[in-house]
Amino acid sequence: MTTRLEHNVADTRFEIYLDDVLAGYVDYAEREDPKVRDFQHTMTFPEFRGRGVAAQVVEFGLHDSKNAGFAVIPTCWYVDKYIVEHREYADLVA
Repeated sequence: MTTRLEHNVADTRFEIYLDDVLAGYVDYAEREDPKVRDFQHTMTFPEFRGRGVAAQVVEFGLHDSKNAGFAVIPTCWYVDKYIVEHREYADLVA
């Protein structure tokens, strides 16, 4: 099974594809001043649950945000939980 992670700028979300099928995403609202991404919702489609899809796409989104110089607001409970469990992203929280 192949995994592809993408930043869909037009839809303001990070997406994960398994074998070219959209398996889930994490969406955000972006502010430029200051540079902040508010992660609002994480979705894994039912047929892909239990495979770590949400964790992979959230990690990708947080990593991209860090590299682009954004702080984050973890409005989504899953993103908040992920940051609590992966302290290397704690410094991103606005």
